[in-house]
Amino acid sequence: MSKLVQIRSTRDPGGPDDPPIAASLLPTNEVGDELETIPASGPRVYLETLGCQMNEADSAIIMGQLRARGYTRVQDPAAADVILLNTCAVREKAEERVYGRTSQLLRHRKERPGLVFGITGCMAEHLRDKVSQQAPHIGLVAGPDSYRRIGALVDRARSGERVIDVQLDKSETYDGLDGVPDDDGVSGQISIQRGCDKFCSFCVVPYTRGRERGVAPREVLRAARALLDRGYKELVLLGQTVNSYRWEDVGFADLLRALTRLDGLERLRFTSPYPVDFSEAVIEVMASEPKICPYVHLPAQSGADTMLDAMKRGYTRAEYLALVARLRAAMPGLALSTDLMVGFCGETEADHQDTLSLMREVQFDSAFMFRYSDRGITYAARKLHDDVDHETKARRLQEVIDLQEQHTRASHQARVGGRERVLISGLSRRNDRVLGRTPSFHSVLLPLGAGQPGDTVEVEITGTTGHSLLA
Repeated sequence: MSKLVQIRSTRDPGGPDDPPIAASLLPTNEVGDELETIPASGPRVYLETLGCQMNEADSAIIMGQLRARGYTRVQDPAAADVILLNTCAVREKAEERVYGRTSQLLRHRKERPGLVFGITGCMAEHLRDKVSQQAPHIGLVAGPDSYRRIGALVDRARSGERVIDVQLDKSETYDGLDGVPDDDGVSGQISIQRGCDKFCSFCVVPYTRGRERGVAPREVLRAARALLDRGYKELVLLGQTVNSYRWEDVGFADLLRALTRLDGLERLRFTSPYPVDFSEAVIEVMASEPKICPYVHLPAQSGADTMLDAMKRGYTRAEYLALVARLRAAMPGLALSTDLMVGFCGETEADHQDTLSLMREVQFDSAFMFRYSDRGITYAARKLHDDVDHETKARRLQEVIDLQEQHTRASHQARVGGRERVLISGLSRRNDRVLGRTPSFHSVLLPLGAGQPGDTVEVEITGTTGHSLLA
């Protein structure tokens, strides 16, 4: 029997939401059918991810541990004994979304008085005291290094105990654990690095996820083989600064080359690299290995040297542009996306204009764009003054969005009339077309019947919606 399985991941503002996937289109070994199989007995858990791809990968680990404990995932919160929100604390808007979502879900307690609410992830670690004060109905607060214990923690919360476990572990990489992903069965994620050592002045990640540590290469390869054996065609390597990966004498370029040798792998991507750590060895392996996608998400944050220095980014505007030139020289046709922040502490109108001019010079294919918000425990929150008013931030953000909209539409229009190899992932949001992606990470809409999830088809690009290609 065919059922519709809604992917319940909400990405960061500005990022594309995953489309609903028809279960009849999924490979038979995909988890979608399992998610809808609810046993007559046993606790049921509803898990919702609010955040980035790292949060999504962590949700898979959480579900794997809970399933081993006897829990079953349900897609309807009204049917759950436990509701978990896996959260991000990078931006103030993400925090507000969590509080709003918990308020929405709280209504289910009327029908199920014993319902347990839990917050996991970065917000849990960052806001453990605040969560307790502002959301007393939350019975479980579990940080990003506590997932090995998540089954026992949930059991304790269900027994009536208020449970808080946010201790960071400088050695935890979840070695040996297989997750239960809620994805399309085509593109699988592997966390190869946890934490961050950069300490950008605006960022909470080093405080909420701890210091940087790499996953052993043998474990990365084991996880990759497991996904490929289940029918995945594309692997996405995840890390806060993924290209700074290091395990003993193995660097990121070595790991990329080893992964390209795996049978069954069609495409390899990674996110997010840090500009300072983009070595010539990494550029060379990207240019020489056809399985590595010609796409880089390269966070810039600002185009002004004064802001980059205040943000403690470790590079100048000229150095960033030189890296872009090196990448494009090695990989003609490379697609680039970025992160851009407006309204950081002390940002002047001239600084803002520098960001707009950087955008015009690089012509990013897409971007995640946002306003600076004070995160409380960062260097900027403690030492700098958030002196750009809300109205100015809003106006500058809109100008960045409007300019990027022009560049995104131009990027799509430039591909009309060409031929692309498209990896099909499922159905479009309206279920009226097949959805896929090019190697350069452009979304493509194809006619129904064009192929099954996991198929790679060569197509002619006939048009564009402005944000997707038509074929």
